[in-house]
Amino acid sequence: MSAITVDRHTIELSNEDKLLFPKSKITKGDLIAYYHKIAPYLLPLIKDHPIAMQRFPDGIDKEGFYQKEMGDYFPDWIERKTVKHKAGHQTTYVLCNNTATLVYLANQAVITIHHWLSTAAKLRYPDRMIFDLDPSETSCDQLVEAALYLKEIIDSYQLASFVMITGSRGLHVTVPLKQVYTFRSVRMFAQKVAQQFIDQYPQLATLEVRKEKRKNKIFIDTLRNQWAQHAVAPYAVRPLEHAPIAMPLSWHELNNAHLTAQTYTINNIFSHITQHKDPWKDFNKTEGLIP
Repeated sequence: MSAITVDRHTIELSNEDKLLFPKSKITKGDLIAYYHKIAPYLLPLIKDHPIAMQRFPDGIDKEGFYQKEMGDYFPDWIERKTVKHKAGHQTTYVLCNNTATLVYLANQAVITIHHWLSTAAKLRYPDRMIFDLDPSETSCDQLVEAALYLKEIIDSYQLASFVMITGSRGLHVTVPLKQVYTFRSVRMFAQKVAQQFIDQYPQLATLEVRKEKRKNKIFIDTLRNQWAQHAVAPYAVRPLEHAPIAMPLSWHELNNAHLTAQTYTINNIFSHITQHKDPWKDFNKTEGLIP
């Protein structure tokens, strides 16, 4: 066991040699080092948002679990938000607001961080709208084509949009919003945009939830735009071999012919970052108003 001091907090690290990604020989120490280094990029995008933790203490080849409730053993210095639910129970969520918290979570074998679409201060008013493009059986070229068409529609409403490969299968197109709309209003607008897309490109995409009815079309999923739903955090690691990243991109980077949803991993992300400007740097400066 070793210790690391981050943000003036001492964190006891354990089992750093444990293989979390056994086939690709990626250890918990590697995961901790990644999250420590990526913190300046990741934290501004999830600050003050309640999170859910996807943990794999025995590695990704064993069953993991989602943890929403903050453990009573978590240190006092970690920020938190207690949320009361309609069913009468309450959940205390972690707010991942500093590097020390990120490192602590990685040491708990939290491979993937998922965040709410609203902040602790205004839980019922999202600060972003997400379109999840699920590729079904379509090629990455079609997925990119769909994302670019979706951007055109969003542009027509004078809204900024940001794109991210999820590290798993598809793409997320995210629109920053001023926190003045309810989840219902945002969801209805997202559905309107998605329907506009389907009307223009009926052969490319669908709103059909059931996979067997989608055929080879891309599913435009707007269902994350609801109270207490989560989305994978930008720069989060996914529980797949080689540790792919949910990687924010600039729109022109979608033109890479070799791009897949799992192109970027904890082993190649920093060489990419050093050669490119942060594509989501202005995310929090471009909150828009929906018509």
